[in-house]
Amino acid sequence: MKRRIYYVWLLAFGLLTSACEDYLEEELVTDVSAASYYTTEDGLNDAVTATYSFLKPFYGQEMGAAMTTFGTDIWTNGADGGHKYFNFYDTSLNSASSYIRDSWATWYQGINQANGVINRATEVEMDEAQKTVLLAEVRFLRALYYFNIVTTYGDAHLSLEETTGIEVEANKTSQAEIYAQAIIPDLEFAIANLGAEPLNGDYGRAVKPAAEFLLGKVLLTRSYTAFSEGSDASRAETLFSNVINNYGFALLDDFADLWDIGNQENSEMVFVIPNSKAQVDSGIDDFGNRWHLYFLMEYDVRRGMTRDIANGRPWKRHRPTEFMLSLWDRDLDSRYDKSFKHVFYANKDEPATDAVGSEPARAALSIGDTAIYIPGPQRNDLWPQSRQDQVPYIVITDDEYSERLFPPMNKWIDDTRPDRQKTQGQRDFILMRLADAYLLRAEARLQQNDAAGAAADINVIRTRAAWPGQEAAVQVSAGEVDLDFLLDERARELVGEGHRWWDLARTGTLVERVRQYNPEGAPNIQDYHVVRPIPQNQIDRTLGGYPQNPGYPQ
Repeated sequence: MKRRIYYVWLLAFGLLTSACEDYLEEELVTDVSAASYYTTEDGLNDAVTATYSFLKPFYGQEMGAAMTTFGTDIWTNGADGGHKYFNFYDTSLNSASSYIRDSWATWYQGINQANGVINRATEVEMDEAQKTVLLAEVRFLRALYYFNIVTTYGDAHLSLEETTGIEVEANKTSQAEIYAQAIIPDLEFAIANLGAEPLNGDYGRAVKPAAEFLLGKVLLTRSYTAFSEGSDASRAETLFSNVINNYGFALLDDFADLWDIGNQENSEMVFVIPNSKAQVDSGIDDFGNRWHLYFLMEYDVRRGMTRDIANGRPWKRHRPTEFMLSLWDRDLDSRYDKSFKHVFYANKDEPATDAVGSEPARAALSIGDTAIYIPGPQRNDLWPQSRQDQVPYIVITDDEYSERLFPPMNKWIDDTRPDRQKTQGQRDFILMRLADAYLLRAEARLQQNDAAGAAADINVIRTRAAWPGQEAAVQVSAGEVDLDFLLDERARELVGEGHRWWDLARTGTLVERVRQYNPEGAPNIQDYHVVRPIPQNQIDRTLGGYPQNPGYPQ
């Protein structure tokens, strides 16, 4: 499959950027109105592409990281940055939060863009079959934006018509109605009309398996609610089975290969948000993937080290909880070792040092020598202080972990950036991959009391995760599988990929698990925190006000 870019100014909708590797195609559209341009074939194609652009301000940015990673059982805050109230659940998590405001606005902008495309497409004269595919893409995206809204904010505004002027009225529609009127019908239309391959071979466009994946997750999510339908979990299982069995997706043999930046378009990817190195490096795209920044410890002021491209720019936003570091059996399971960094090699020479106080003498370091070693879970006891004092490098064990020093996650590292200060990266942001389909199908099976089926799916993932020769040892039985085990397995496989807050909220375990495993969030989290507050500007600009979610200040 190929990557393409459309770089278009649309008078009514602003700057549009999408992904490209093969070539850059620029078109300036400033002398036409959206009303006239969108009703042409070229305009409709560009309008559809514009609908994808509203994925990028959230996914791969700090807003998405803060809202999906903070305040969970497996991640807590590092030393730097703002927005820690998402982790603390204190009074700063309120309707005035910029991320609460901006995510709401971004997703509704995407919805309005989709509504505009759908409404205006009736006037476009073009091949009807291709038009239907374009509408299926847009309806997939509208469903995704609405799903993000209801799983983040709960009941919300529902409109399937384009807004072209100032509106001061808004409804607060129940989640049940948004699922029934928008999300599910849109995805059913997408499944009926999308192909197994992206339109024109453009990598990153919606395809039928992505629509089936998303509808499966939608139905699985609804299955936990008071407005669920009896067939939700079984329909979800069927949809995930379709993704797993019908399209040629395959798990990579080695979990580590998922994070090889040269291997992004691989057999496990169901739906991603592509990024273009050419666009990101040149500054055309302001929304390159920044998640390489957020999960790193402060290595760059340590002996033998300075900040460089290979080790990343450490913004120290998210650090593992003690609970998270307990999840892997590292003698059997390779995923911790292939997700986290253990060694930093010196990138500058250091002279020998004499003993000073409690700090022992250290031999000189040359470039390429070990400068920092982090043994990690189940290995800390191998490094008592007496042993640490005998080596020339720094050893960081769990008794020394802090908001600055902790095991750094390596999944998103981007060593292709043009310089060490560059904050944007070229990694695609993964929304759906095959291993997640197996785990979600396991969850759907567990919802139907099929623990054996759930165990079978989990064992597929654990077999790939096993160290060579340990495949049999990692298998689990039906009797070992319950929701807690499944959530732990999702953490082992999907740690740091932007699923966790939604996973816990979906399964009704957020409050319980934060209280048990996140010391920073535990004192303040309340039952109402399973949804976010309605943004203050939405309340202020709505005629007669707009109802705030229960628990948050009106």
